[in-house]
Amino acid sequence: MPNTEDTTKKKRGRPALSPEAVENRLINKTYKAVEERIENGSATAAELIHFLRLGSTKEQLELEKLKKENELLKAKTGAIRSQEETKEMYEKAIRAFGRYSGHQSEEEDDYEDL
Repeated sequence: MPNTEDTTKKKRGRPALSPEAVENRLINKTYKAVEERIENGSATAAELIHFLRLGSTKEQLELEKLKKENELLKAKTGAIRSQEETKEMYEKAIRAFGRYSGHQSEEEDDYEDL
């Protein structure tokens, strides 16, 4: 006779390494459970409405808008970093030109940075 304890245990994956991994695992399990309920006809109205909304044109447009806004924020962040790097490069170049023209020594330049 097989051990009933072994047959009733569900197969477990390795433990999650982060809170995000735990969250993702739970989300996946929830989606699978709801999918099973939809297939066997026992899904709640709220579950059905949730997935109907996900498939709507409005939801798709809102998702696309969020993606574009995210891309814009990344571009703005990159532009700000680039401006800072350019400013630093110009400042270094101006100091170097000052040293080359004899208006400023390297020692004076080092004291300005303090």
